Amino acid sequence: MKEFYTHFNKKLYYGVSLMIIILMASGLLVANPRKENFDTGYMLHAALVVLLALCLLLYPKFEGRILRILLILVTTAYFYLLFFIYPETWSTFIFLCFIPAISILFFDKKLFYFSIIMNGILISLTFSYIYLVDQGKNYAHIEMDMIGNIINFIGSQMIISFIFYLTNVRIQKQRVYYEQVQNAERLKTTGQLAAAVAHEIRNPLTVVKGFLQYYVEDNELNKQYKRNFSLMIDELDTAEHVISQFLSIAKPEKESNLSRVEVQVVLDDVTELLKSYGLLHDNHIDLQVQEECYVFANSIEFKQLLINLIKNAIEASPHGSTVLVKAEKKKDRVEIIVEDKGQGMSKEEISLLGTPFYSLKSRGTGLGLMICYNIVEKYNGTIQFTSQLGVGTTVTLRFPRVKEKE
Repeated sequence: MKEFYTHFNKKLYYGVSLMIIILMASGLLVANPRKENFDTGYMLHAALVVLLALCLLLYPKFEGRILRILLILVTTAYFYLLFFIYPETWSTFIFLCFIPAISILFFDKKLFYFSIIMNGILISLTFSYIYLVDQGKNYAHIEMDMIGNIINFIGSQMIISFIFYLTNVRIQKQRVYYEQVQNAERLKTTGQLAAAVAHEIRNPLTVVKGFLQYYVEDNELNKQYKRNFSLMIDELDTAEHVISQFLSIAKPEKESNLSRVEVQVVLDDVTELLKSYGLLHDNHIDLQVQEECYVFANSIEFKQLLINLIKNAIEASPHGSTVLVKAEKKKDRVEIIVEDKGQGMSKEEISLLGTPFYSLKSRGTGLGLMICYNIVEKYNGTIQFTSQLGVGTTVTLRFPRVKEKE
């Protein structure tokens, strides 16, 4: 219900909740045949009205799966209680049919399945009671056409399931669209920043680097100074590399030099390149690649993408652990998995990945991962991070698969 609640302000939510509470209270206090006797059924009715009202009012403040489940259970108990203590009211059966519809508001697939299965079990027990025990004494309107009522119930559950399916598909599309808008805004912001300052920074760096290279060749200078100059040039090269990353985001290259790339060949090259880097941290790369996995991409950019991701996995891994790199065909897609056993990330940290200047490394800029997102998007692929704190992180890449004969 979080998506539902965030799209409506508190006044509207509490207004609707208040109307529901008033209706429940009216059913309890106005023209209620059990009110005068004040029997056990009436007290249970009153208790469930109070409990359901509390759940509705407290939900925005303590939103969570436990409260959602409690809300579904209390609502189910409320409607079934009405059905059993007021058998003369025919409309209560309609409420039983549409109990799973409440879970649609939460946009929670597991909760919906839980609700519809629970309601199916309860209605089966209810019909069994009416047919075997009651035998039309209190529920003649159901017992007289038992088959018809069963068909009506099944039909209502199918309609609710169909509505949930359409709603869930639409919500998923909206989430994907929202993520795409976020990524576009990130690229736009970084591109504007890069276009504004990159050239202005590169020009003085080029001048300084040129003078340093000139003085390095001067035989009259002290060798100690020359050694310092070499370090300065290395640092300037690093700065130029960062600027180049800025410019590649600000002015991405057109899709030139595209070809059919064999994933196995690229991964062999990348793992061979990073093998020595992993050994510095006593980490190993476990490569598992299925044959005949082809994608359509620029081989240099594709290699850059994999180097960044595998290098990040090595750096995140504890000493002595193994980084799993796996590639296989999945119908019309090629799936590449990079898995490490590092400290993992929280959901909040995952949501910020790809943001300019956001990095979990002490000296990271976040631009490398941002370029990864850019490359994946350029070739109609997807990138997904799944992580658990204290367990590790898995990066899953999916690209359209190109057949070998194409």
